[in-house]
Parts: sequence; structure tokens; C-alpha cells
Amino acid sequence: MSTSEAGAKSGARYRILLVEDVADVRAVVRAVLESEGYEVIEAGDGVSAVEAALRERPDAILMDMSLPRLDGYRATKLIRQEPELRGVPVVACTALNRWEWRGKSIAAGCDAFVTKPIDFAQLSSVLSQLLARRRAS
Repeated sequence: MSTSEAGAKSGARYRILLVEDVADVRAVVRAVLESEGYEVIEAGDGVSAVEAALRERPDAILMDMSLPRLDGYRATKLIRQEPELRGVPVVACTALNRWEWRGKSIAAGCDAFVTKPIDFAQLSSVLSQLLARRRAS
């Protein structure tokens, strides 16, 4: 089931906070997510990501881990400290594809890990699973 099918079946339009500092990458990922039926909120650095998460209360967060002002690991930890945001799935997204980076992402509070360049079929599957799990809880 694609993410748009999952969203259509639940009657909800999921809101994704897309955190990425490279504008061109952000534009491509936004276009793909919107084509899947998601509403996309954007942040270009870690500080803005925390502020947007608190303000917008997204259904999931796609977090670049290498960010200016505040890296994705620390931003995720700050987001996880907020009781209202603890259940929001966070997907780490990084070009650093070594096991220690995956472990560091999970330790920071991420629920899943995808690598760049992004495999959009994999991202769709990961988001669909995380959102279904959240909806069921």
C-alpha cells in the first residue's frame, strides 16, 4: 500500500515536517511527498526544525542529520523532550551510511533511518509503516 493509499483509507492528510538544509534537495523531496498526498512543512536548520515541530505538531518528521545551527541528532533529542511530540515518528535522513551513524540516530530518538540519495520507494514504505503504527496506538 502506498502512503497516499494509507492516507486516503484513514481519511487523514498527514503532515510531514521536512528538515533539510539544501534547498534543491528540499524541493525534490517536497514534490515527491506532496505527490504521495502529504502536506509538507519545511525547515532548513535544526533550530527551525524544533520550532516548527512545536508550532505545527506534524504527524512525522523527516530529519536531515547534518544541519546548520543545530544538528539533526540534537534537534531530535530536543523534540523528544516535548511530551506532545514524543510519539511523532522521526526518520533520520543522511548520506552517512555507516552502522555507527544509524546507531547514533536511533540513540537520538529516531524511529527509522534512510540514506541519501533517497530511495523514494523505501521512504514511502517507512513512512507508511510508522504512520500506521502511530494511528493504531
